Parts: sequence; C-alpha cells; structure tokens
Amino acid sequence: MLRHPPGGMRHATVAACTVFAAISGSSVATALTIGSAAIPLMIRYGYSPRFAYGVVGGGGTLGILIPPSGPMVLFGVVSDTSIGALFMAGIVPGLMLALIFAVYCATAMKLAANPVAIEPRATSAEVVAALRKSVWSLTLPVLVLGGMYFGVFTATEAAAAGALGALAIAMFAYRNFGLNDLWGSAIDAARNSAMLFLILAAAELLGHALTKLRIPNQMVDLVAQYGVSQLGFLAAVMVLLFVLGMFLETISIILITTPVVLPVLAALKINPVWYGILLTINLELALITPPVGMNLFAIKAITRAPIRDIIAGVTPYVGLLLAGLALVLFFPQIALWLPGTMQYR
Repeated sequence: MLRHPPGGMRHATVAACTVFAAISGSSVATALTIGSAAIPLMIRYGYSPRFAYGVVGGGGTLGILIPPSGPMVLFGVVSDTSIGALFMAGIVPGLMLALIFAVYCATAMKLAANPVAIEPRATSAEVVAALRKSVWSLTLPVLVLGGMYFGVFTATEAAAAGALGALAIAMFAYRNFGLNDLWGSAIDAARNSAMLFLILAAAELLGHALTKLRIPNQMVDLVAQYGVSQLGFLAAVMVLLFVLGMFLETISIILITTPVVLPVLAALKINPVWYGILLTINLELALITPPVGMNLFAIKAITRAPIRDIIAGVTPYVGLLLAGLALVLFFPQIALWLPGTMQYR
C-alpha cells in the first residue's frame, strides 16, 4: 500500500514499526522483528544499507512511545502517575514522530544521488488481499487502546485483554500457536514479571534512601532559590537525560532520576504525564545514541554490519527525535490533549 511514494519501502518500514509498537511495547523487539524482514528487502531493492539501518533503528524507537510501553508502565508505577493517561499521551507524539520520519524518508530519497526506482501503486486486489491477511492482527491495538480510551477497562485490564486477544488470534485465526507455545510464553512472562518486581523493590529502596538523605528537598530548595522556570528546569533535565542515555539503559535512567525529579515537578506544578512523555522521547534517543544504544546492537545482531555504518544510518534520526522532543517541550498539548478527553476508570 505504501510502495509507490519516493522511498516507498522506507515508508512501509516506518508504518510497520508504528503498528508493531502498538502491540509490543518494546523498542528492541520492534527493531528486531521489523528489521529482520525489512533490512534484507530494502537492500535487495537497491536501498543504501545505511538508509536501511537508519529507518529500522529510528522507527524501532517508536516501540516505547506508542502504547503499550514498558518504560511508561515503570515510570507510572515509580511516580504514581496514571498509566492509562501516559499511554494516551504517547499516541499523538508517536504518530507525529512517525510522520516526521516519513517526511524525512521521502525528502532524503528525492535528494539521493542514486534514487531507487519508484514502484507502481498497489492495485485494489493487492490492497484487499494484504488487509485480509493482517486484519486480525490490526484489531489488537484497537482493542487495547480503544478499551482504555473509552473507559471499558484500566491499563492493567487492557494488558490482560490484549494477551487474551493475541492468544485467540494466534490459535484460531492464524493457527500458528499451540499449547506448547502457550506454556513457553507463560514461563517467559513469569520470568519477566519476577525481574520487574525485583526492579521495583530496588526502586523503592533507592527512593527511601534519597528521601533520608534529603536530596529531593535540597533539589526543591535549589530550584526555589534560583527561581528556575518550568521550561528551564525541563530543558536542563532533558540535557542530563540525553547524556545519561549514552551510557545507561532505559530502566536505570528511570529508576535513578525519577525519585529526585518528582518533588521538583510538584513544586513547579509540572504535569507528570507531560514529563513522562518527554522522558520517554529521551529514552528513545538513548536507544540509538552510542556507545550503549540497544537498537544499534539489535540491528548489528540482525545484519552483522559494522557498527560505524549503523551509527551513521541512525544519526539523522537522532536529530529528528530531538526536533520532536522540542515540539512536545514547547507545545505540551501535543501530549496532554488526548488524555484530557479520556474517560477514566
């Protein structure tokens, strides 16, 4: 359906990352799953390998911004912020970034020295056949996000509904998932849940220690003493998060910074949902900035390509994500409009 614009396969990759992000909740999973299919195809059709690495690395970051999102759940638990509101707040910025990526892909392809030949527009029969194959999978984001938006169920209940829906689709619609697969999935889920509980326990200990040391109170006093504005404080925190993202992974960044930042957010009357989206976009940057960018290593695992080529490919997307971060920072309603219309339970 997207093959006829300039750089059509790159548009299709961004779209696939966007849809998969609304199912998986993980950027690394998005980059691995979509990249394993898209990168060989793009190279086969004449796209530059660096372009292919870049679009998968950049598009893969949408996995933690478009709900459901693992880091958003962790931030919501640690900061006692509504996870449903965070999920809804990520939709518009996520779609905005996907559009920015698509515009960049089209522009870069037009300006390329050796542009790839434009494919013919898909026929009606091809479109219908493609939708018929994918329609069941496409119902999952509608079920999960629509149910939360209209107040049918909470974020926790939405996770159960999504898991049950995925199980039913895999077993009865596509028939590629059996009872043995179900047992393996249950073991993986139990292992991941146990790991998450240990992380949350450690986060509580860290928050308690920081409170005893009065570090959050000192931060609030410092901000009040110098009369720092909302934008000034957030801009400083974003710079700090960007630097931390070069060396730490997402969970560590959330657990280290959130207990310190929360009291200042309250003192400056900064909406924690707005901050949560800004934090998540910064975590997206952490996934593609060296030396510790998880998406970079995910792409290397798929392609065995030199890491310098992968970094060169994703570098433009660092700039695009920074532009998206600035837009959400200066126009908070990009993130806050949709949660404001949401029916909560």
